[in-house]
Amino acid sequence: MSNIIYLSKAHKTVLDKILKRAQLDISRIETDVKKIIEDVRARGDKAIVEFYKKIYNLEIDVKIHPEEFEKAHEVVSREFIEAVEYASSNIKEFYRLQKPKSWIQEIRKGIYVGQLVKPIESVGVYIPGGKASYPSTVLMTILPALEAGVEKIVVTTPPNEKGMVNPYVLATLDLVGVRNAYRVGGAHAVAAMAYGTESVPRVQKIVGPGGIWFTAAKAIVRNAGIVDIDFIAGPSEILILADETADPEYLAYDMISQLEHDIYASAVLVTTSEPLAKETAELMSRLLKNIERKEIVEKAYSEYGAVIVAEDMDKAIEFVDEYAPEHLEIHVAPDVIPSVLSKIKNAGSIFIGKYTPVPLGDYVLGPNHVLPTGGYAKFRGGLSILDFLKFIDIAMVEPKALESIAKYVQIFATCEGLTNHYKAVRIRLEKK
Repeated sequence: MSNIIYLSKAHKTVLDKILKRAQLDISRIETDVKKIIEDVRARGDKAIVEFYKKIYNLEIDVKIHPEEFEKAHEVVSREFIEAVEYASSNIKEFYRLQKPKSWIQEIRKGIYVGQLVKPIESVGVYIPGGKASYPSTVLMTILPALEAGVEKIVVTTPPNEKGMVNPYVLATLDLVGVRNAYRVGGAHAVAAMAYGTESVPRVQKIVGPGGIWFTAAKAIVRNAGIVDIDFIAGPSEILILADETADPEYLAYDMISQLEHDIYASAVLVTTSEPLAKETAELMSRLLKNIERKEIVEKAYSEYGAVIVAEDMDKAIEFVDEYAPEHLEIHVAPDVIPSVLSKIKNAGSIFIGKYTPVPLGDYVLGPNHVLPTGGYAKFRGGLSILDFLKFIDIAMVEPKALESIAKYVQIFATCEGLTNHYKAVRIRLEKK
């Protein structure tokens, strides 16, 4: 069990360890990942097929065929389909509300400026798989792309030990109307989407979460200028901000719900209430003795879990912003919520109130569950419709307005020694 940490008394090294979390280090596999990327670039499908034969003794067909989608519907239940439809409706509505519009405005007499909002033409989406099943990630990555108007969506997902793709993933893909899917995972999937193979089309941007080999490959192709990506995401994390009104049982279960992802997940409680901190810590200790995925949760909590007491709410919020969590839950008195929310600067996604645990956002609420980790919430939010759109600035000047602004162009052009810039304006004045 993590000991209770008092923020005002804690040594810097203790806080630094909590803030650092399980940082994703791709340096140790970078050389091997680059070899995979070059192999797929050079040999296409053959490199992928040989990899699965050599490492997993699988004979695979890279392309996922129509009959596989149809068979998937024979496996999944009607209740599952209803859950997908319910979640899809909420997610679509969220992105309809989030989508920006093109605009043009006259800012001075005869001077018009504006912005065109256009979708990226092709996007590659990665759905983690193998032993796991993440149909929710299908919805979170593909639905905003569809709402943005992306014309070509290419999906890659790894096969299981039998060479098959999870039926829940396939059924969900079919329900959202995307069958352009391929049986390949990890760094091979990134390389295939970045460069294209005989089967897998090349795309302009790659999005989605994945393991360390996939993540390393995303970083490499992005840095090489081959393709754009969304962002680099690491292990799951939750930070809970609470006062004395919070329910310790809710807090403990919410922490565990994120710790069960893997042994590198993080869960931190920051509270202004010492009694709440003690009660939650004791409850965590009891729950960890008999809970599903016990070994994973225990390991993650011992390494990356913490219960912290802050002297006041402002100090607690300062820690929240420094941590910049992937998921932030706010459990404070209702009348305090607006003030607390207004002060938060850094979080991937925020869940307000005791009846809004993170798992609701993981599946059905609408906002995305593909979120920045490791402090990257200081720089950006989660995957959104904006990740699938381009913003193109536009301008138009009428003849009479050109006269009024020409002298300012001349001043800048002369200052920068780019006199031909002004000549391009002057010739128009002379020919009027």
